[in-house]
This record gives sequence, structure tokens and C-alpha cells, in this order.
Amino acid sequence: MTVRVRFSPSPTGYLHIGGARTALFNWMFARKHAGTFILRIEDTDQKRTVPGAVEAIMDGLRWLGLDWDEGPDIGGAYGPYIQTQRAALYQQWANWLLEHDHAYKCFCTEKELDTMRQYQKENKLPIGYDRRCRTLTPEQVAAKEAAAIPYVIRFKMKLEGETSFHDAIRGQIRFPNQQVQDNILLKSDGLPTYHLANVVDDHFMQISHIMRADEWISTAPLHVNLYAAFGWAMPLLGHLPVILNPSGKGKLSKRTQAFNDDGSQVLVKVQEFQEAGYLPQAVNNFLANVGWQSGSDEEKFTLASAVARFRLEDVNPAPSRLPYSKLDWLNGLYIQEMEPLDLAKALKPFLDGAGYEVNSEALLAVTPALRPRLKRLSDAIPFLQFLFAEQPLSLTPDQLVHKQLPEGAAAFREALTFIETVEPYTVDRLAEGLRQIGEKHSSNGKAGPFLGVMRLAVTGQEVSPPLFESLYALGRGRAVTRLQQIIDLLTA
Repeated sequence: MTVRVRFSPSPTGYLHIGGARTALFNWMFARKHAGTFILRIEDTDQKRTVPGAVEAIMDGLRWLGLDWDEGPDIGGAYGPYIQTQRAALYQQWANWLLEHDHAYKCFCTEKELDTMRQYQKENKLPIGYDRRCRTLTPEQVAAKEAAAIPYVIRFKMKLEGETSFHDAIRGQIRFPNQQVQDNILLKSDGLPTYHLANVVDDHFMQISHIMRADEWISTAPLHVNLYAAFGWAMPLLGHLPVILNPSGKGKLSKRTQAFNDDGSQVLVKVQEFQEAGYLPQAVNNFLANVGWQSGSDEEKFTLASAVARFRLEDVNPAPSRLPYSKLDWLNGLYIQEMEPLDLAKALKPFLDGAGYEVNSEALLAVTPALRPRLKRLSDAIPFLQFLFAEQPLSLTPDQLVHKQLPEGAAAFREALTFIETVEPYTVDRLAEGLRQIGEKHSSNGKAGPFLGVMRLAVTGQEVSPPLFESLYALGRGRAVTRLQQIIDLLTA
């Protein structure tokens, strides 16, 4: 079988992390089988379509590295890949269902449907369309059409028996047909609902496997019967496990913002993960672990190795939570593997966004020392604030006292003289000279007490990069200015 799979989001907003997981699994399956990964935009619900959403979705997929082989921007042999551009095709096949007695015209108004639902509630009846238009005679239908009454087209679902289908992840699933409604296929505006559009598109785009969220399981019986009515072979189905909040309580929200029980915000947009300082390879690694058994105990792996091992049978149908602490751990590992120049380039947009004008040479100087200390790229902002502070450091004399450094001011004076004159002004020369000064002025003959106090003095931060890299990044002039401030403070 030639593998052709699709990711088909609705442009109703941002790319949700759950949608990204669906896209990732489809992409991995296509790459595993040398198949085709298709991006299709399902925009038939025009009332909910958000301007710019298509571009935002594609940007999110590109950031993750999930490239598509056919899609709205690059075309393909089975396009167009935006559903509103395929309206005539859906109308053709909705009419085919009418002609072959698999569907009927429903002329019910919203007011009639509201009254029907209210009656069902009051009498504790099942809520749903009662099929009142299904039994209209040809004459009644003609009369309503002559009166120009708007109508939708509904599917004639079987009223007895059951519908069963095999799910590649969950096994055999059965539904009593009486639980499935006569769903709308074509709306009065001529646009299809999801049910008709995705069946028609999947057939004509020759989709071989459908991997989608488990929320669509309840619609599968309708789709199975639609394929049967058309006489088309149905793609293999696989419903992916639901993603839970990090706490494990409840489904991860699709709202603009989601929150934990403690009120802390949960990231739900792919864009939020990018803005928070996560690397795409870490996010992919993290998402691949959400619901998939890789066949190995290793939790960190490349996407290429995941593709090689990916099988639908290994997807766990049970709900999976998002352990964001694991994502932080993974992201930190990936950051540690980055080359200093690559990391410096990755950090620069975050520093720019914080309003800091970055000296590339200074940033590159601290990057190797900073690398093992970062969990997210955005963590660099508080670490490096000392580079951008122009005002006097907010320190007190008590903070610069150490019991093994009896003559702190003298040590700082010697350090100041050294920094003013040392050549070349490099990390190695700074380290060599300042260690000697620290050993000389420390009561235990070790440089540690002095170097620790001096790092605080130079950066004004309890947490910062190591001293020598910090001094180099500051530059000789600014380092001298800060040391003079400290000496003035200690001798005031």
C-alpha cells in the first residue's frame, strides 16, 4: 500500500500542541513508509475562521520541522488543498447521495429545531434530530422547494443493527446504529460539514491512513456508512489518545489560555513553546513520548531514530498527560549539545525581545559557560542582565564580606590594577591572574572565597555566568568601572 496521510486543521486560531502531536505522528508514519504527508485546510466553518490562522499553523509546523509534500502553498496532484475551493465537488457528491436515496433534504428552521430540542428535554427524551423530514413525500419536498424554503442535506443513517470498524490503535469498535443521528452533510449555504468534506477529500486525495484525535471516534460510524454508501474503500483508522493537563486532571484546553489547578498557566500553543525558549527538536522528542511506546528505555532520541521505530500498533490508547518538567529536562540536554555560535544565535532574539542590545562577541564569550545552566533559551535573560545594567550595582558592604577574606578592599584594589593593565584581555589571562590574587588574599590560601565575592561584585547577581567569562563579556572598561564602584563602597 502506498502511504498517504494528512494533517487537516481548521483555521480557527493557533496551532494547538495537541494538533502538533497529531501532525507529528502522521509525519513520522509517512516518513517511516516513504509515503506522502499532506497539509489540508478544512475551512468550511467560515464563521469560526480566523484571519491569519492558516499562516500561523504553517509557521508552527515549519518551526517543528514537519515539512509537507502537498499543501495549499506548494500544490500537488490532488489539490486544491483548501476546502472552500472544493465546494463544487462536495455539492456534486451530496447530490449523488440524494439521487441514490442515501440522503434527504431537511427544511427545518432553527426555530423548529429549538422547539424540538426543548420538547425532548422536557420529556427526558434523547436529544437529537428526530428525522421529521426523512419521511417527506416527493410532493411535499417539491412544494417546499417551490416556496424557496432553505434546506440542508442530511445522511440517511441505518436505523437498525450496528456499525463496526477496526481501529489500528484500539482494535475493533462497535456502535449501535440507533445511536447515530442523520447528520447534516451539506449546509444551506452550499458548503459541506466536516463529515462530508473529509470523506470526499480523503477519497479523492487517496488517503491510505487516517490518524486523528480520539474526539472523532463517535463520528466514525457515520463516516463508515458514508464510504459504504459511495461504494468507496475506507482508509485505515487510528484514533490517537487524548492529551491531559500536566496535572493529569482533565483534557488539555483548546482555549487561548489554560491553567493548572494551582492557577499557573499551561502552554497550549506551539507559538508559546517557541516564545518560552524551547527548541523544536526538544518539543518533537517530548511529543513523540506522549502516547507512543518507542520500544526503548531511552527518553531522549532524534526524530530520525523515532521515525525508524514508529508503528501505529505501539501507540497507547490511554489518555496521556503532558509532563512539562520532562520537557525542561529534555530541552536542557539539547541546549548543552549546541555549538556556542549556534546557541548565541538562538539566544539573541530573546535578548533583543527583552530590550537588550546584544554585543555578539560578548554573548559568544559567555555562551559556553551559560550552556549547562539553561533549561530554556529564555533563561538567559536573568543570567545576563548584568551585561546590560548601566546604573551602579545595588550591593551593600555586608554582601561583599567573607570570613576567609580579611582584607577584601585590598584584594579588589589589586584586582582593579590587574584588570586595567593585563594583556591580552582574555578569559585565560583573567583566570590566571585573578586566581593568584585570590590565593594571596585568602586566609586559607585558596582563591575560591575571593572569586565568589568578586563575581557577585562584578555582576550584582547571585546567579550569573562564571567570573572570568563575565569580566570578558563586560569588557575592560566596564569591568574597571564596576570594580571602582565596589572599592568606593567598601572604603566609604
